[in-house]
Order: sequence, then C-alpha cells, then structure tokens
Amino acid sequence: MGDGSVAPRLGNMKALLGIVAGAGASYGLYKLISGQVFKKNKKTPQSESPGVKSSQQGEIKLRPGSLLAKVSGLDVVCARPNDTASGDIIHQSPNKLELHHLKMVLSRLQTSNDPSDRTQFLLTLGNAAAFTVNQNQIRELEGIPIIAGFLSDPAPEVRVQALNALNNLCMNIENQEQIKLYVPQVLELIEMSAVNSDLQLGALRLLTNLSVTDKHQHLLKGSVTLLLSLLVVSSEALQVQTLKVLVNLSSNPDMMDDIVQAQAPASVLLLFDERTSPAVLLRLLTFVGNLKAWRPSAQVADELRRKQDCLFRVMLDESSQLHAKLVQLLSHPDGEIQAQVARILT
Repeated sequence: MGDGSVAPRLGNMKALLGIVAGAGASYGLYKLISGQVFKKNKKTPQSESPGVKSSQQGEIKLRPGSLLAKVSGLDVVCARPNDTASGDIIHQSPNKLELHHLKMVLSRLQTSNDPSDRTQFLLTLGNAAAFTVNQNQIRELEGIPIIAGFLSDPAPEVRVQALNALNNLCMNIENQEQIKLYVPQVLELIEMSAVNSDLQLGALRLLTNLSVTDKHQHLLKGSVTLLLSLLVVSSEALQVQTLKVLVNLSSNPDMMDDIVQAQAPASVLLLFDERTSPAVLLRLLTFVGNLKAWRPSAQVADELRRKQDCLFRVMLDESSQLHAKLVQLLSHPDGEIQAQVARILT
C-alpha cells in the first residue's frame, strides 16, 4: 500500500486541486492571508481524537516465536537468515517488553537495507507504542527522532508505518514535545502525496492526535487552506479525518483569526447536501457550529468581507449560500443531523 513516488503530479494534491479550481473554485492552495488579531468569543466548541491505532501489514517473513511475530500480530511464514538477532528476543506480550528488546528493534531498524524489513520493524514499534510503558521507553531510547527519520524513506510503505508509529507515540504528552518538531514534514507529506493515499490518512491521524489540546494547535495555523482544499477532493475516509483536525482547531477561539482568514474553495458548500455521508456531514456541521460561536465586531466583519475567497465570506458572511443549504438539511432523514442544523440556525 502507499502512494508510490512523491514525484508524479497527475494523481497528487496539486493536480486535483487544479481541476477543482478550473471548475470554478478560485482559491490559492498555499497563499495564506496575513494575520490580524481580531476579538474572539470564548465559547466551548467540540473536538475529536482518533485514539491509538494498531497497524496490520501483509505477509511478512518472521522467525516463529520471535518478538516481532508476537508484537506485530502477524502469521509467521518462515525466518530470514539475517533475522537471528531479532529472533533471539524472548517471546512475550508487547505491553511487557523490556528496554533492551526495544533497543534491539531500533538498532535493526537503523541498519536495515531492506524496505520490507524497515516496514516490519516500524510496525513492531508502532504496535508496541500502543502501551504507555513502551511509549516512555522508546522516548528514553531516543527512538522518536529515529522513527521520524523514516518519514523521508524512499519506500512509501515505510513512511506509512513511520507515521503510524508516531501516531501511537503521540498519545503520550511528553512525546508530543518531540513529535511536534516534525509537523512541517507531516504537512509536506499531505501536500505531496497522492490524494486518498495511506500516507495522507496516516499524516492526518497524527495531526488529529497532536491537535486534541490547544498546546500545539498553533503549529497548524498555516495549514487551514490545505485542509479545506483536501476536504473537497478526497474520499469519505479522508474527509472524516480532515474534519477531525478542523474540528479540533476550531474548538480553540485563539485559532479563529487564522481559520476565518484562510482561503477556502467555494465548492466546500457542495458538501452541505443530503447525499453527503452522514459521518462527513455531522463533523462538517460541528465545524460550522464552532465557527458560528465566534462573534466578530462589525469593523472586523467589514475587513473580512474585503478578503476575497476567505472562509468568512464563503461560510459565515450574510451573503453566503450556507444558510439556504442549512435550511434544506432540516428535512434530512438523519435525526442527529437535523438536531445539529437546528442548533446552528437558532
């Protein structure tokens, strides 16, 4: 699985966003409007977190009874000749691994020349990182920068497993202090990877966990346009994950300046439709509810109206078509969606 090389452009974000722009969505993917401090209304919005994810890989050859076979949860095929050291690690539950076990896996990861081996070692570390004790041990072994180094690995499947391992490690608050350093690289993976790829999904999961609290949300100030653009060209799975990040960011009033000024595709309004998946529509409505909890002054609203294609004009201004679309959703067959719309309109 994966996205292939980052070089091709026909299947990547830029190509698809160009198609969207040609259809009438006039916005710039990378141009962010200069920030200005606006007044914010402190309300209590909603946020989301995906939790810990355990990965599964295809058929991998492992030594029967080895630590890798146990922790990765895979069916053992056979042992590789060069897997003797890893195979000597005792057979035990991943939540009871000792420091020297993880140290050996990290060492083998750094010295492996085989992409399938690197994928397996990262998968093992990611599954082990579902447990707090291992999260701490990997950090103490300086394993986070080692794992993050594989975000630039030539093999896409290796990059995916590096993201998954960092995602589980990110459930630890102390680990977030190190993982936050790699946010620019994670955003670049979203930008450069093929739309709907495992790389984009893994990157968004990591950003969701990192943005659950407001401590590191400022690192994503410049990514709102990218996220909104991805929202209109991706599959349901990526739309849900993208909206989880946007919901988290919009739950913080201190982020609202950057959100409402971000350039947004007008086509995002097309998602407010009965044919949109309920899982997507519910999160989209939560995002809108968070936005509408913010009350700009008349002067600030006038300034925002002069910013072409900004999110405020697309979704919050009186001239926006969003209100009419919300009224239509009052007759949606899903009662929870009806209730969400009613709350927004009142």
